[in-house]
Amino acid sequence: MRSFRIGSAFGIPIKLDLTFLLVLPLFAYLIGSEVNIWVGILNQYFAVDIVSSALSGDVVPFVVGLVAAIGLFASVLLHELGHSLVARRYGYPISSITLWLFGGIAQLSEMPEEWEQELYIAIAGPLVSIGLGIGLFGVFLTAPSILPAGAVGVGSAALLFVLGYLAITNLALAAFNLLPGFPMDGGRILRALLAINRPYARATEIAAEVGKFFAILLGLVGLFVGFNIFLVGIAFFIYLGATSEAQQTMMSAAFEGVSVRDVMTPAENVNTVDAKSSVSELLEYMFQKRHTGYPVLRDGHLVGLVTLEDAKSVNEVEQDAYRVEEIMSTDLVTVDVNEDALEALTMMQEENIGRLLVMDDEEFAGLLTRSDLMTALAVIRSSGSLEPRTGSQSDHSTGYPREAR
Repeated sequence: MRSFRIGSAFGIPIKLDLTFLLVLPLFAYLIGSEVNIWVGILNQYFAVDIVSSALSGDVVPFVVGLVAAIGLFASVLLHELGHSLVARRYGYPISSITLWLFGGIAQLSEMPEEWEQELYIAIAGPLVSIGLGIGLFGVFLTAPSILPAGAVGVGSAALLFVLGYLAITNLALAAFNLLPGFPMDGGRILRALLAINRPYARATEIAAEVGKFFAILLGLVGLFVGFNIFLVGIAFFIYLGATSEAQQTMMSAAFEGVSVRDVMTPAENVNTVDAKSSVSELLEYMFQKRHTGYPVLRDGHLVGLVTLEDAKSVNEVEQDAYRVEEIMSTDLVTVDVNEDALEALTMMQEENIGRLLVMDDEEFAGLLTRSDLMTALAVIRSSGSLEPRTGSQSDHSTGYPREAR
């Protein structure tokens, strides 16, 4: 969902997702409705004397709940700053920290592949939460000695409640994040430890499987033990995150050292159309070749891209009169022939397109499609490389079968 910036810390932009604005009042309500339960726990186990009647009424519990909820998200922000500052120490820029429905996310430009770096970055957040919890407990336990006896005032009772609540929840936050639910902190710590004596991709695969098992277990607990929809949501997020990051890591490992040149369809095998062709000729060509998008050339130089949607924008009676150059798109998304294959795939995802025009300096060099990348990935996974096998009928540059496009 949409997010907006509210400030910065240590030069890192801080953003709020719209889901945060939805969940903050919910947290305030839930905390406020359980004030008496929390007061009983704090009084019983920590020998304080918070008078629950001071926090009763129609409004007071929910005001206190709102303060505690804001304090909780501030704690999450400090937790994410812990990750971010250590990551930046290792040279990984942080684009932003976003508070949202399930807490906070620090957006790293790239994930570390050195196990020591990932270990220190992952553990920094829980250590901050543990430090906060211990510090808040210290203030909570010493506060009664400087507050009025019995803490009968609303302000004194509210202060003790918020301190005690945030101390417990920060320690709980640290404990929960240390569970092995990759891509949570505990899962990243597990991957870092696994990567000590395993390839990074294999360590990711194991950590992701553990994370998905943990997510399923957490989801079952959320469904059948008290029907906690929040836990179910976290479980769903963990499962998707583990699957997505594992796939991304597998692809990064597979495409390491592979360039666009290695996987593209070379220009001589790409079907193109001339800018001066009529739209009716274009449609006939599309019917013959069974493709719906073509690079457009003028005097051998790339000038545009035309698709079936462009052709359909012309009335049938005018298709002989209109030229391809009049309907083609000139806003081209291109990639250099020497660019990494994985970067090209990322570009496709960001632009939400299925093909890239490949350029070698100013010359049209070929076409790269999602199909090219997925075929190359399948070949790499099955054979370990893109090199042609003995006796195979392959394109010289890639080592897997081609057909003209």
